[in-house]
Amino acid sequence: MDTIYALATAQGKAGVAVVRVSGPHALDAVKTLCGRVPDPRRATLCDLRDADGGLIDSALILTFSEGASFTGEISAEFQVHGSRATVAALLHALSQLPHLRLAEPGEFTRRALENGQLDLTEVEGLADLIDAETEAQRKQALRVLSGALGRKTESWRHDLIRAMALLEVTIDFADEEVPVDVTPEVTQLLRRVTASLSQEISGFQAAERIRDGFEVAIVGPPNIGKSTLLNTLAGRDAAITSDIAGTTRDVIEVRMDVGGLPVTFLDTAGLRETEDVVEGLGIERAVARANLADLRIVLTDGAVPVGVTITQDDLILRGKSDLAASTRPGISGKTGEGVTDLLSHVQECLQGRASTAGLAVQERHRQAMTHARTVLESALNALEMGDRPTELAVEDIRLAVATLDALVGRIDVENVLDEIFSSFCLGK
Repeated sequence: MDTIYALATAQGKAGVAVVRVSGPHALDAVKTLCGRVPDPRRATLCDLRDADGGLIDSALILTFSEGASFTGEISAEFQVHGSRATVAALLHALSQLPHLRLAEPGEFTRRALENGQLDLTEVEGLADLIDAETEAQRKQALRVLSGALGRKTESWRHDLIRAMALLEVTIDFADEEVPVDVTPEVTQLLRRVTASLSQEISGFQAAERIRDGFEVAIVGPPNIGKSTLLNTLAGRDAAITSDIAGTTRDVIEVRMDVGGLPVTFLDTAGLRETEDVVEGLGIERAVARANLADLRIVLTDGAVPVGVTITQDDLILRGKSDLAASTRPGISGKTGEGVTDLLSHVQECLQGRASTAGLAVQERHRQAMTHARTVLESALNALEMGDRPTELAVEDIRLAVATLDALVGRIDVENVLDEIFSSFCLGK
């Protein structure tokens, strides 16, 4: 196993930079640069020197024994002053040492997976935590990183193995009288796992939205104040505003943090009949994105736009409310009237949906759970209807266990590892 090293903190100038080393020669690297190997039980201040004896920096050194590090290997961390020159000098000194090489993207985390420090779902949670921009994303990523999905998967696996064992007893002793009918207990176990899988699958969409972001579309006729409202929400001129109808042709997106949730507001083309081919394409795109959005804010001068599907949570507001008095609820991006209430409504609706989020946050998770549920339903049908041999029910359960093993990375995950780790930085 090679010993790898990389900068674990962000590139650029900083107060402190951390360079991580992992592998069998990690402590040799520490001894070469420091002149000694510090006590692994505490951080130690050392002078780092290159091969010519030149001082690189005074650094805080931490060493980790096998099984006690992030990767599970013998590891060390060099905490140096975070100038580009200092980091470059340390990385160059490490590159000159035998048996050391620069880590590939995600290689530290991949070793943690291979050494049993993390399961595959925890690796994905770590990736999401690194990318988290909002409080909801941080909390969701931490739930997955803490192993919540792995623990739930293990409980499913435990019940299914128990069910298989009970059924295999009846197969092994088919010619003898088994004192207890195991079918009720097996059926109960399978139903419990199937119901739990269904609950997690139903919470996938909300969890995926927290991870990737909700979309809120602003729709309405031309010159109703959509772009001005978007600019007000964004706090900058994200969209061009003009008195000329049809200014917005494409969908303009602004990503925001609304109550800890990632939300992308969409400014769309004004909806009207037009003979302009380009504007017509913009209107088609506006209608399509609006219907796919999680929520719609409809600005109107009296009529609801044709082609846009309106749901119970959508807001229908009178646009440019600063220009004319009305009893209908209105909003004005120019004066800010109604903007606070709008954001409160968006936050309340989306937080309600986010509260239903399950632990499955990747499409891979949903597919594995769906497949496991399908084969378990087949096993239940075989047991209850009695139209298939018990051996086939056992095989269905075994297939469900294998699917759940793949979910957490126990088996057959090589095809997804490269894609997962390609998103990691060198030091992770």
